[in-house]
Amino acid sequence: MASTNIESTGEQPRPLGRYRWWFRPAAVVLGLSTFALAELVLVIAGVGRPEEYEDPFVGFSEIRPLFVSSDDGQQYEIAESRRAYFALDSFAARKSEDAFRIFCLGGSTVQGRPYSRQTSFTTWLQLALQTAEPGRTWEVINCGGVSYASYRLLPILKECLEYEPDLFVICTGHNEFLEDRTYPTLKQASPFWKGAHEQLARLRTYNVLREAAQPVDGTTEGEGRAELKSEVDALLDYEEGLKAYERDDVWKAGIVEHFEQNLRGMIATLRRADIPAILVLPPSNLSDSPPFKSQHRSGLSESDRADWDQLVAQAKEYVRSDPDRAIELMLAAAQIDDQYALLHFQLGKCYEATERFGSARKHHELARELDVCPLRAVAAIEKATRAVAADKGVPLVDAHELLESRCPSGILGERFLVDHVHPSIEGHQLIAETLLEDMVQQGWLESTSGWNEQTAEVYMRHLESLDDIYFARGQQRLNNLRAWSKGRADGPPISEHPKMRTMGN
Repeated sequence: MASTNIESTGEQPRPLGRYRWWFRPAAVVLGLSTFALAELVLVIAGVGRPEEYEDPFVGFSEIRPLFVSSDDGQQYEIAESRRAYFALDSFAARKSEDAFRIFCLGGSTVQGRPYSRQTSFTTWLQLALQTAEPGRTWEVINCGGVSYASYRLLPILKECLEYEPDLFVICTGHNEFLEDRTYPTLKQASPFWKGAHEQLARLRTYNVLREAAQPVDGTTEGEGRAELKSEVDALLDYEEGLKAYERDDVWKAGIVEHFEQNLRGMIATLRRADIPAILVLPPSNLSDSPPFKSQHRSGLSESDRADWDQLVAQAKEYVRSDPDRAIELMLAAAQIDDQYALLHFQLGKCYEATERFGSARKHHELARELDVCPLRAVAAIEKATRAVAADKGVPLVDAHELLESRCPSGILGERFLVDHVHPSIEGHQLIAETLLEDMVQQGWLESTSGWNEQTAEVYMRHLESLDDIYFARGQQRLNNLRAWSKGRADGPPISEHPKMRTMGN
């Protein structure tokens, strides 16, 4: 019988070592091929598109277009159903070859409230651009929605990408606290993860897997995203809505994180479309706008509260006659409770009276930060705006610093703002001119010499074209806004907000 022993046959085993180095590259190639095939299948199926997976915090019950075609098909205009929040604006359906089209996104500051877009920085920018470089057609479209926060701007930005934009101007930050949202699973992401997420979000496979890991359940609370109404549902639109605001540091941190996510999402979306942007940091009235709601620190005893009240009452007697004494008494009260926003505002005014503007600014900023109903962008939102601009290399127009630098005290107030956040007509003009100068620096236009002087004349003619009714309506809106900010809104919806039912008041 023949032996099968290897030694007897003289056969040697094939040396696998020479081929083992192929295994890992082959496995990588196979994995990448599988991934590429999955991406291709998702592209063909229209699933996992990056623009559909930008916001892990909120979704909307319905997204309606902002612009619709006019009856004659010659232009796009703000849909009639959206005009309760947006001022009527339009642009040509067929873009001319020499046109430079700019979409300006934001809240009521962009719209030009308490007036309207006719005196917003968007109109002044278009007039200035046409004066500075008259050889081109400049289109500046106002997409400022009353009470619109950053998360409501993202769908608008994606829609406007369909209309051949050349530039986006994004001015947002004041309205982030208006609607009730919860962040039960909030985790602060590291800068590394934020950058990695932005890159991975370009891949459809990643988006599908991420969506599967965090399903949308359509509720306002719980593990899923909040589902918001198609239009703004502000707490202050409800009767005594101001009572719904309580100090909540976790909620505040969630809102700031959400804001930065939205801003980065908008810039990432524009980068994918190769469209540039300018960020505008909106201004806040520090000097002449008291906080909308103040709240004492938790755990304040009755005796401490009585001492605090007594010191503040004494301070008020000296505000006009002896502000230094008033400051001394208020600082003593702050030793008992330094969380009451209005106390810091009053300290700021007293320091202004004694021309100690550095201390005045410090306390005015504290008054804004401690405001339990933050209708002005808080410092963390300003910081996030600057960080996104720096990280992404996006030009930033700091409208707060711009206007404040022209205030004699160095503290922004009613000199350039008509209320807590809305610029005066002159303030809007300054913002527009700064935007134009920034566009020149970016190489987006070549301005003619002497355009500043010519623009002043153009501005004057435009103002003269507006009738008295326009300004009267603006004053009425300002009065309504003041009532609304105190939780006494006029008109619907006036009802009990669900959050009020849990507060026992």
